[in-house]
Amino acid sequence: MKPPRVVVIGAGVVGACVAQALAAEGCAVTIVEEATPGGEQAASFGNGAWISPASIVPMSMPGLWRKVPAYLLDRKGPLTIRPAALPALAPWLLRFLAAGVTQARAAAIARALASLLRDAPHRHAGLAAETGAQDLIRRSGLLYVYADRAHFEDEALAWRLRADNGVGWRELDAGEVHARAPQLGARYEFGALVESGAHCRDPGGYVAAIVAHAISRGASLVCARATGFAISHGRLDAVETTGGPIAADRAVIAAGVRSATLARAVGDVIPLASERGYAVDIADPPFELAIPVMPGDGKMANTSLDRGLRIAGQVELAQVNAAPDWRRADILLARARIAYPALAESNGSKVARWMGHRPSTPDGKPVIGRASRCSDIIHAFGHGHIGLATAPATARIVADLLTEATPAIDPEPFSPRRF
Repeated sequence: MKPPRVVVIGAGVVGACVAQALAAEGCAVTIVEEATPGGEQAASFGNGAWISPASIVPMSMPGLWRKVPAYLLDRKGPLTIRPAALPALAPWLLRFLAAGVTQARAAAIARALASLLRDAPHRHAGLAAETGAQDLIRRSGLLYVYADRAHFEDEALAWRLRADNGVGWRELDAGEVHARAPQLGARYEFGALVESGAHCRDPGGYVAAIVAHAISRGASLVCARATGFAISHGRLDAVETTGGPIAADRAVIAAGVRSATLARAVGDVIPLASERGYAVDIADPPFELAIPVMPGDGKMANTSLDRGLRIAGQVELAQVNAAPDWRRADILLARARIAYPALAESNGSKVARWMGHRPSTPDGKPVIGRASRCSDIIHAFGHGHIGLATAPATARIVADLLTEATPAIDPEPFSPRRF
């Protein structure tokens, strides 16, 4: 019996992990990607590099609607919406605010995300070892820091959701915070250490290594863009691409922010927005962090990578094709210089700025499940802030669905029909 021919559309971190998992299952895998896997065009490249079981807290939380006007008026705040994008984004924004309007709704989202995240560091450690990229995954823990306990307690609901889903942490006083991260300024006097967390030293290189390993197991990489599907009598015949059709028995849509158009072609209307994130990489910083840090006042991931110190964060809602607003990256750099006095004193650092498209659903949950008009096609996109961390678990669900196995993780909370 011939192995099923599976086309994986997209070679970001989710598509890479899916291709790797399916190749391991003996499928004949073709990856369709028009750019270099792990390249700067991918959301995977410039993320905060965190692999955190604590990332279960949805962006939409009770009371958020009261804060949105202040966020929008604060040009240096963590959230901005371009006025030109508001008409098109309005339906998504209304769904977003409604998603976490009550504690019960926020708790349901957190439970679903926990199923993908609770063993993320362990999954990545195994995947990295299998693909020869074990040096890129570091299980050093993750450190959240605050000016004082009162600021930590301002986020009591978020930490309660973590506790309810088995995420543990250790509270640190000022002395312990600065022992872990002595580069931090004196303004931070309280911390929460998530010892189970991990990070990736080179997210782009990691994705490239996963794709390379899938290819070593028989997968092929086609440089093209998927444009649609050839379906007859409810069964998939081929994936249409800019390079011509590719015969297929199954397909997986993992094309990031471009996935909604492909999903619509197979009967699923998914509200997907580009939640644009920014990052700055400081190539020759005056220090290296022993543990990734997230300052509570900046909401930015600070992580030492092979390429330097990365400061990643910000949420900008805008049209996909809109030009980057590099002021958002400069805000990150300014906040980093406040958090770390040595950065403010270092003028010779080389800084690279980056912007990427986080594919985000209103409820913060990815879309994982069979397409409505063709069960041969699986959706695997919309991971927002947690694509890196959740990619191996998503790949496991997709592999189980395609091989008709009972999924080890319940895919129902991520159904494309929930909208």
